[in-house]
Amino acid sequence: MNPIAIVLIVVALIGIGVLVSAVKIVRPYQRGLVERLGKYKATREPGLNLILPFIETMQLIDMREQVVDVPPQEVITADNVVVSVDAVVYYEATDPQRLVYNVADFFMALTKLAQTNLRNLIGDLELDRALTSRDTINTQLRDVLDDATDKWGVRVVRVEIQRIDPPPDIVSAMHAQMRAERDRRATVTEAKGYQEAAIARADGEQQAAVLSAQGRKQAAVLDAEGQAQAIELRAKAEKFQLELIGEGEGNAAKARLSGIKAAGADKAVLTVEYLQALERIGDGRATKLVIPAEFSGLLGTIAALAAASGDDDTDDEVRPKRGLPIPDDDNRVDLPEPDRSETRR
Repeated sequence: MNPIAIVLIVVALIGIGVLVSAVKIVRPYQRGLVERLGKYKATREPGLNLILPFIETMQLIDMREQVVDVPPQEVITADNVVVSVDAVVYYEATDPQRLVYNVADFFMALTKLAQTNLRNLIGDLELDRALTSRDTINTQLRDVLDDATDKWGVRVVRVEIQRIDPPPDIVSAMHAQMRAERDRRATVTEAKGYQEAAIARADGEQQAAVLSAQGRKQAAVLDAEGQAQAIELRAKAEKFQLELIGEGEGNAAKARLSGIKAAGADKAVLTVEYLQALERIGDGRATKLVIPAEFSGLLGTIAALAAASGDDDTDDEVRPKRGLPIPDDDNRVDLPEPDRSETRR
């Protein structure tokens, strides 16, 4: 084979190798850290990048979020209980240059830093609070790690406590405490149930008694109202009966009075004539006065008429209305006294 051809083939292969080493492709989640002759040159963005072969080198840095598992470690709590704690740390790179040049072994540094701060945080808490305050521990540990790793070009996204394992005897005591607490809650709940049932029963009896008393009261009120209405109706009926009886008696009295007045009208005229005759007889010289027997009946009739009209007229008013003379000093009838000497004889 021609030596010249061999040389050309070798030169071509070297050229292809140099060209391949000069072309670098950076992925979207990566950044290219370029060094020229051992000195930092630039940080290349994702895409096709060319470097000088044998003079420049490129180191690819993953910018995605990473996870660091913190191994379990024993921690003494504030109440002197030894617990085993482990956690995981999520971080992402923010500056490839500082991540490469500021820390030699980032994973080891982050692990030790997380263990140390986790021991400090758990040691300040009691066991019960440490078991129930995981969110608080996670937040405080993330803040501490984020401040410490900021100079490394890393941002701690979050920290999660995986487990906090107390010793077996403490676990047994906690189980016993939990059972006692559940028994206490069950007893309290049962007592409250009995209490509420008793209160509900008493309220029901009270309401029943109140309703019964109200029913008796309403019944008594209704009976009293019924009796009052009956008495009122009975009184009205008796009053109406008395009014009817009174009207009947009044009508009967008026009828009798009318009859008496009609019957005695003629007798009154006859009585007046008798009185006038007596006046004429008294003017004579006779020593004896004879009074007819009918005169006493006429006087009784006049007395009855006067008594019947006594409700509306006085004695002085009856005589002028009936046409009877009113006796006075001028019209008095004086009879001569009889001669007693002759009577003795």
